[in-house]
Amino acid sequence: MKKYVILTGFALVLASCGTQKAVPVAAAEKAPEAKTAVELTPELAEGKNLYENSCAKCHKLYEPVKFSKEEWAPILVRMQKKAKLDDVKMASITNYIHSQL
Repeated sequence: MKKYVILTGFALVLASCGTQKAVPVAAAEKAPEAKTAVELTPELAEGKNLYENSCAKCHKLYEPVKFSKEEWAPILVRMQKKAKLDDVKMASITNYIHSQL
């Protein structure tokens, strides 16, 4: 009998780990709304190209919407130095990221 109680408890623990948890209503309300894709101008396309090719050399790329403009500012400054990008290229990358927010 004791084995059945232990096995039942173990099965319940495993089952609870495998179930999908519901998202609380408050968290769902805070989720960002789906933004329509911004059409990339040639300048923004160049910024995207620079972002994808310069930044991906050293690390995985983050979606621009992962951070706010305020959070991106110090990241971009720090990465400009490490990637050895001039101000014109960095401005292009920054404009692309801001256009996606």
